Amino acid sequence: MKTFFPAFRRGVPSWVFWFLPLAALALAPLVVEPFRLGILGKFLAYAIAAEALNLLWGYTGILSLGHGVYFALGAYVMAFYLKLQSGEIPDFMVWSGLTEIPRFINILRHPWAAFPLVFLLPSAFALLIGLPTFRSNIKGVYFTILSQALALAISILFVGLQPYTGGTNGITNFRGFFGVSTRRPEMVRAMYFLTLAFLSAVVYLCSRLLKTRAGKVLIAIRDGENRLRFLGYNPMYYKLAVYVFSAGLTGLAGALFVPQAGIISPSSMGILPSVEMAVWVAVGGRATLFGPVIGAVAVNLAKTFLSEGFPNYWLYFLGALFIGSILFFPNGIMGIRRTLKNRGLNKRSAGEGAPEKPAKPAAAGTAAGEES
Repeated sequence: MKTFFPAFRRGVPSWVFWFLPLAALALAPLVVEPFRLGILGKFLAYAIAAEALNLLWGYTGILSLGHGVYFALGAYVMAFYLKLQSGEIPDFMVWSGLTEIPRFINILRHPWAAFPLVFLLPSAFALLIGLPTFRSNIKGVYFTILSQALALAISILFVGLQPYTGGTNGITNFRGFFGVSTRRPEMVRAMYFLTLAFLSAVVYLCSRLLKTRAGKVLIAIRDGENRLRFLGYNPMYYKLAVYVFSAGLTGLAGALFVPQAGIISPSSMGILPSVEMAVWVAVGGRATLFGPVIGAVAVNLAKTFLSEGFPNYWLYFLGALFIGSILFFPNGIMGIRRTLKNRGLNKRSAGEGAPEKPAKPAAAGTAAGEES
């Protein structure tokens, strides 16, 4: 048996490990009702955000607790596009006394402007924040605190800009894409497959990026930034590039989330959503391609079923899940096998290093017999 499994692993092409989970998710609409399928589609959008954060945190070592801002920026762009399809002034603008749609918002009624901006707007904002931050060599826990403060400040700003953002209530009551409501079963399935396609593309793109020289530099920044400087590299440009790219992918996730959720509000860009993204990555497994996807789907599925089955106690169960995964499996779900293997090796090495028991002295009669 010991020789069978390694041979089996060597004989299975790597694409099989991509195809099996993808096929399972692709067949989900055959067995899942539209309501549950819409929930699963939102989880796949979360998985894209988790994969984007994993590229920044897991592989580059930069923990951002402000990625909820970029998720919400992409979501707001898509929400405005869906809201403006009716051709009328949005209801929250009318309630605030606006008589016409501002020009910088009205341009989002066109798909040629809205669709690229779900990626470009979060990327541009990340560039605006990241350039002075990384140039000042702010890193580690200081960067994490700064990103957390950014999430809090932007969420408060969006609440205050009620005539343009809908305030605390956010934006809802969308018409849909090209006259088709987002609540119709065929549109739910279409959005699910579209989200799954983007998730597959993002995972594949990240895998290809990490195999390039730039990807190896990102890992080197995580493992030893000072050594990288001594080799002649400037980590600032690489950190800025991966931060901007990660923000753009997170905005794309937000844009795919909005049609399936039916609402976006400033609460999605606060501190708690950003912390949840980090939890998805940690539970699934940092610095692994499929870990954040598994973590995002598993944590949110647990959150959904626990809240339905135990409405008064589900937060305790969810907290126990997080604490248990960190204490017993610090490498996440994808690292369970590696953790168990390391524990087995440690026990084996401890047993080999133990002093041998001294041999029992021979009986007096036996020794005398041997001498005679």
